[in-house]
Amino acid sequence: VILLLNRVAMVGLPAFGLGQPFPNLEVKTTKGDFKLLDYKGDGWLYLFSHPRDFTPVCTTELSKTVSLTPEFAKRNCKLIGLSCDSCEDHVQWQKDIMAYGGCSRSEEFPFPIIDDSNRSIANHLGMIDAEESQAAKLPLSCRGFFFIGPDNLLKMYAFYPATTGRNYDEILRILDSLILTNKVSGIATPADWKPGSQVMITPAASDEQAKKIDPNHKVVEVPSSKSYLKFANLK
Repeated sequence: VILLLNRVAMVGLPAFGLGQPFPNLEVKTTKGDFKLLDYKGDGWLYLFSHPRDFTPVCTTELSKTVSLTPEFAKRNCKLIGLSCDSCEDHVQWQKDIMAYGGCSRSEEFPFPIIDDSNRSIANHLGMIDAEESQAAKLPLSCRGFFFIGPDNLLKMYAFYPATTGRNYDEILRILDSLILTNKVSGIATPADWKPGSQVMITPAASDEQAKKIDPNHKVVEVPSSKSYLKFANLK
């Protein structure tokens, strides 16, 4: 165990980066075995991990994800969870998740959860939390997530410690930003952006492209006299 923990303590980043192809992993889940990207299809995928089943923060997060399933569906984004426990444990845990969220017992759990009891996926994706693993005396996945785009490229990932639950308003905001900037070339979303608010024109966009994005875009004057702060309204 000591040797294993020493090894996984060095893991912390995926073996690939943003904008690179996401691996089409073979996964065993509560809804059968399949390849990850085959399940994703031609839309988006939100892959999110948890340290263990039957734990408090994870239960609140899974319950929140269940309630937001329609919101992800509106955005053509499929959901899939992961934790370092078996499918059998996942199925039993799902009952607690649904009960906590006020769902009826007859409702079907809306998305699969990956059985990563051998930690192979958590290791491959750099999701082992060294601190939690040392405390538990066995490798545990962190509280992480990945957004994979329609082109099967990694668009976004983030890792949280086990003690910090995710903010799902922010996760949906990130997805909205990714969808918009993937659709409209030459734009980015500024700090605290929300759907429908102003976007920014990237420095890489030509003057002609900037006019096409918004003929009336505004350039903010700054002491450097550089015209890089360009705000636009999308139709």
